[in-house]
Amino acid sequence: MTNSSQTPASAPAAVSTKAAVVEVDDITAGYLPGVNILTKCSLTAYDGELIGIIGPNGAGKSTLLKSIFGLVKVREGQIRLRGDDITNLKANKLVTKGVGFVPQTENVFPTLTIQENLEMGIFQKPKGLSERLEFVTEIFPELKKRLGQRAGSLSGGERQMVAMSRALMMGPHVLLLDEPSAGLSPVRQDEAFLRVKEINKAGVTTIMVEQNARRCLQICDRGYVLDQGHDAYTGTGRELLNDPKVIGLYLGTLGQDDD
Repeated sequence: MTNSSQTPASAPAAVSTKAAVVEVDDITAGYLPGVNILTKCSLTAYDGELIGIIGPNGAGKSTLLKSIFGLVKVREGQIRLRGDDITNLKANKLVTKGVGFVPQTENVFPTLTIQENLEMGIFQKPKGLSERLEFVTEIFPELKKRLGQRAGSLSGGERQMVAMSRALMMGPHVLLLDEPSAGLSPVRQDEAFLRVKEINKAGVTTIMVEQNARRCLQICDRGYVLDQGHDAYTGTGRELLNDPKVIGLYLGTLGQDDD
């Protein structure tokens, strides 16, 4: 586990042999002029990784995802996708470049059917509809027999499946997930995390913001702990999960196994 702001010179961070897919370098960002939510925040996601972002409420976790996806103004620093500068690029352009985003709330079109929601996800490349429908229904087989059902009639967990499926329709290289387990029952939460893992195993680099810190760190390759708008600690999921300082300062009982 590494304290990002005070990395010991004698213990340099390990360098991955994989290519960096997303690089966030010292960004400062916020919603209102003169009000910064993120300050000198950094993150790197390598090819095929599952990255977890945790931290206290108000730390800037969702803002970081929205900054990557062009929904929050980046005032300083740079965001790169496979080496190309994508700082403040519009969301529709990012989708065509291979970045998908699933917001925490209002993430489906409730008056449309499941299939129509999925079609909305690939409207920029409609010729690929059949192939991508097959792909997402292999990951979410529950949806295959219910494509004609209206999304507004679904449970919270089912809506989450539709939202993730729609984001996958364009075949993204990177998927940004904002609180995929929020508002779900414990059983549905476990299902959501299993789906995230399956998506990642299918070759999609995944960056996930999560309040269920313990479960997030159990499944992620590496994690970032955000505090007051910057990355305070980073390490493997297991390192962060077991580090007493991180548990005491940021995770509390969420960082400990259930009795």
